[in-house]
Amino acid sequence: MRNQLKRAALLGATLLTSAALGSAAAKSIVVGSKLDPEAQILGQMIVLTLRNAGLDVTDKTNLGDTGVNRKAILAGEIDVYPEYTGNAVYLFPKANISAKQAGNPGTIYGLARQLDSKNGVTWLKPANVNNTWVIAVPQALAQSAKLSSVADLAKYVNGGGKLKMAGSPEFFNRPDTMPAFEAAYGFKLRADQKLVLAGATPPQTQQAAANGTNGVNAAMAYGTDGTLAALKMVALKDPKGAQAVYQPAPIIRTDTLKANPQVTGLLNRVFATLTQGTLQGLNAKVALEGRTAQDVAREYLKGKGLLK
Repeated sequence: MRNQLKRAALLGATLLTSAALGSAAAKSIVVGSKLDPEAQILGQMIVLTLRNAGLDVTDKTNLGDTGVNRKAILAGEIDVYPEYTGNAVYLFPKANISAKQAGNPGTIYGLARQLDSKNGVTWLKPANVNNTWVIAVPQALAQSAKLSSVADLAKYVNGGGKLKMAGSPEFFNRPDTMPAFEAAYGFKLRADQKLVLAGATPPQTQQAAANGTNGVNAAMAYGTDGTLAALKMVALKDPKGAQAVYQPAPIIRTDTLKANPQVTGLLNRVFATLTQGTLQGLNAKVALEGRTAQDVAREYLKGKGLLK
């Protein structure tokens, strides 16, 4: 009788464990993303890839800026979103990541992966792309003021040159973005030299600079923006390496990954196909042609044979 009770108890425990694992695996995977075209495209690539593999997915892409997505993944409100390795400098300020470390693709990825593992977040493999922050100016200004680098811009500003820059609150306020440029090159923009646009994306700030909106003649931009050439904007070089390397990578809650281990191979395969030129072209289709991020992502994945 006692043995029968033991067997019943073991069977019950096994069934409960199996049910719990089945429930975890069956739980909908919530995908987030930031607001800019590239983030939305990458977010949609994740959504479409996971759905194509038969997983239940909830689409919460276009969620908000870095801070919003970060809080959401740590709180378990989203399970996965595309993040950038260079943001480790911002996400882990106590780590005191040096500029040299942040400028090395392998080093900054390793640090991001190691530091976030303590938070129950796993970084999958990044794409071989650098979508770092850049400052862009219209070609006409670059030619007339002989601007090709941020060092040239600093000399221009310090010499009394007329400049007004459009950017998001994140770009102007985060210590590793515009303040890092200013510290590295020795210049400082006044409040009246900034047009701070809440929720602004790089295409919007570049359009403001290209059109001279409200006197703007400089803009925040990303290295993979498809709008730069189309709007006749010049991305200024960063010879001192003020900005970190920003390679996009899917980051996922470790518990979610344990319940769905196949996600690693699925997303690593997708991100391995991406190049700088590819992302510039995809970004342009959203920012300039007005296509949806989902349509652009679906077309790309099908073209690569990654969707049924």
